[in-house]
Amino acid sequence: MDVDMRLLRYFAAVAEEGSLTGAARRLFVSQPALTKQIRRLEDGLGVRLFARSRSGMALTEAGRELAARVPALLAGWEEAVQATGRAARVLRLGFLDAGAVGDVPEVIAEFRQAQPEWQVELRQFDWSDPSAGLARGDVDAALVRLPFPGQENFAVRELFVEERGVLLPARHPLANSEVVEFRQLWDEPFVSAGAETGAWREHWLATRERDGHPVRVGAVTSRPDEWLGMVAGGCVALAPASAARFYSHPNVAFRPVRGVSPSRVGLARSRRRTHEAVLDDLLQALTRRLSRG
Repeated sequence: MDVDMRLLRYFAAVAEEGSLTGAARRLFVSQPALTKQIRRLEDGLGVRLFARSRSGMALTEAGRELAARVPALLAGWEEAVQATGRAARVLRLGFLDAGAVGDVPEVIAEFRQAQPEWQVELRQFDWSDPSAGLARGDVDAALVRLPFPGQENFAVRELFVEERGVLLPARHPLANSEVVEFRQLWDEPFVSAGAETGAWREHWLATRERDGHPVRVGAVTSRPDEWLGMVAGGCVALAPASAARFYSHPNVAFRPVRGVSPSRVGLARSRRRTHEAVLDDLLQALTRRLSRG
């Protein structure tokens, strides 16, 4: 059987977490999708890797044999990917939204002048992966909105803070308010990221600032264009102040909100050393340009 390395990453996460729920949260995938992939791996190998019970996922004897070998397999694959990147002289930088990127294109242009033999790829990810590709090893570093699930597994440096506001349907009674009190929004239907995004989803629903008032989710999406469309259709959504500059819709209004914490933008990378000095040079240049305060 030819095994997709992503299946091995999924297997390793379930083995380490001991549950599908914890592994799905860590990988930013839905639990049903993760279950399907684990079954795909088991079917391909022709063995059961886990004994399933209400208490979690316990490795079978075959599962323990695979679990003992997977870390070396993944490490070898990651080393091969990094070696390929070094040979091709490519650095991969993930991001989620234009507001977090700021002056990054200018920094990259300056970096290319100083290091013309290197390429820098900017890769945008949707909100189903708040780590912007880091959790799955798709990028070398990422500009992220904090907090995101699993960030303790990465080296993260906070760059700047920006206030959060609210996106409202243009016809909404609060759309003409100078400032909206968050309490006024508690009963509104919110656009939400998927449950698998954990702490990131909770931050953008401001669950800790509701004094226990339940959240009303009106729609779920992971894409900015759908996000704006759902607001235009009657939902509301918290958003960073930069959203007013980078995302627009004729039927959506942005207003400042009082009573919610700000959004923090950070630069995250793997704790493993990748590309060594050249990546350090790029990240230091990004930190100097993007850091505020």
